[in-house]
Amino acid sequence: MNEKLKKYRDLVSGLVQKLDAERQRASRLEHELSQYREGKSLADRLSEKDDIINRQKRTIDKLNAQLDWLKRKVCGRSSEKRPSSYDPAQLTFDFGELSVSPEEEEAYRKAHEELDAYHQQRKDAAEKRRSENQPSRRPIPEGIRRERIDIYPEGYNEEEWELLSDKLCERKVVLHRKPAEYVDIEYVLHKAVRKDDIERTIRCATAPQTPIAKSYAGSTVLDNLMVGKYVDSLPFYRQIEMMKRLGMDIPPATVSDWFKDVADLLRPLYYRIRDLVMDTDHIQADETTVPIVDDEKHRTVKGYLWQICAVTRKLLFFHYNKGSRSKDVALGLFAHFRGALQTDGYAVYDYYEGKDGVQCLNCWAHTRRGFDRSMNNDAARSKYAIEQIGLLYEVERKADDEDLTCDERRDLRMRLAVPILQTFEVWLKNEAPKVLPKSPIGKAINYAIDHYDCLCRYVIDGRYRIDTNLVENGQRPVALTHKNYLFCKNHDAVEDAAVMYTIRGCCKLAGVNVEAWLTYFLDQVHEYDNYYSLDIADFLPSSLASKGLLKTSERLQYISETLRKSL
Repeated sequence: MNEKLKKYRDLVSGLVQKLDAERQRASRLEHELSQYREGKSLADRLSEKDDIINRQKRTIDKLNAQLDWLKRKVCGRSSEKRPSSYDPAQLTFDFGELSVSPEEEEAYRKAHEELDAYHQQRKDAAEKRRSENQPSRRPIPEGIRRERIDIYPEGYNEEEWELLSDKLCERKVVLHRKPAEYVDIEYVLHKAVRKDDIERTIRCATAPQTPIAKSYAGSTVLDNLMVGKYVDSLPFYRQIEMMKRLGMDIPPATVSDWFKDVADLLRPLYYRIRDLVMDTDHIQADETTVPIVDDEKHRTVKGYLWQICAVTRKLLFFHYNKGSRSKDVALGLFAHFRGALQTDGYAVYDYYEGKDGVQCLNCWAHTRRGFDRSMNNDAARSKYAIEQIGLLYEVERKADDEDLTCDERRDLRMRLAVPILQTFEVWLKNEAPKVLPKSPIGKAINYAIDHYDCLCRYVIDGRYRIDTNLVENGQRPVALTHKNYLFCKNHDAVEDAAVMYTIRGCCKLAGVNVEAWLTYFLDQVHEYDNYYSLDIADFLPSSLASKGLLKTSERLQYISETLRKSL
């Protein structure tokens, strides 16, 4: 019995010891688990903080990039000229695995040396002109009407004084401005009978036709309103206030109706211009934003105006399709176009790459802007890229200065631009793997690589442009006008505005006075109402320039003669 009891005691004692050991082990595990949980929580918190810091860093980088862009827009220059602080050391980049051949390297070296010499020559010539051209007062233009006022010495009278010759007189010219005035012209239509007419048939004079039927608005009033808004960027309400100061009070609704009527008169010519532009074999296309009032959303929405420019014909037109920038609009615009289509790299135009009869070109100015935006991200690579693009523009300036023909310009590009393009492509492909794809410099390099074929095609034809600055310059009045009148009230208003922007752009490209042209058009357009064999293209600014009615002085003479005949 005692042995059995002893055995149980020993067993219990062993179990107690094991239980105590397990309790100690459990305590240690619990302590370790607590420490692990605290460590994991700390790690999670640190990871979360790291994520927050990374997001904040990306936001800061994005805001810094936007700030740099704004600084360049406000304070910087927006030209594609080579940097004035040219450093030959920028050309010492190692091309790595992809290298140029000795022949290509030698061609590049010769092209670079020739362009450097030309650049220095232009710089010296510019400095010489600045030193020779001293500031001087510009003479008053000859077209300004001159009046003479004779001033005599104090006490002068014809009986006691003798005037000397006019050649000995001193003269002082003072420029004055006579305010405009509105003239209410009443056309009196007389009736008469020929004396030799036995039947005594009464004949009545024919009244001159006004541009807008049943309206008292003459051509000079209408063109002043249209030019004021779409050339001088003055909203109609400001012009109405200006008219009030001259004694003419016209309701805003009447002015709005006049605008619609003038746009309708111009619309046949607008469609004719569109046909002529799309019938060429080299066009540039771009889009610009237009704020439009959305009555359903009770706010302004962003719409798009498409601008198409015929480079060789110096014609352009604006197209509006409910504010859309979609692929369907582009397909409709360029459905029948065959030739060179130059754009800014917008993805919609990729559809035409490889399309039969269409050759896509891109814009070096847009490529350069990508590297300009990456200056703070990677200054060395950005400066090198900008320098190479500047060399391409140097070739174009050399061709412009020498007034080369299209064939001569193409040959110059083949000799100087092609070696630069070859070496620059090798550099781009070598540098692409070394930078972050999403960084500013990475985006700039990848953009250039993706569009490089289209960027280089301009060299094959002397008519092609290196960039789309021609079409972009035509969009500047649109942006300036919107800064003043902020938005368009509906889609119909934007379509009418597209007509006016088209006329303004064509006049500018033709180098004619848009106000003079519009006056002539409004006076003569109704002659085409009943003669369908006449071509409305006769009214193109370039076609009317030879008639001598589009210069400011001749326009004033034309208006004066018109008023005199009316009186």
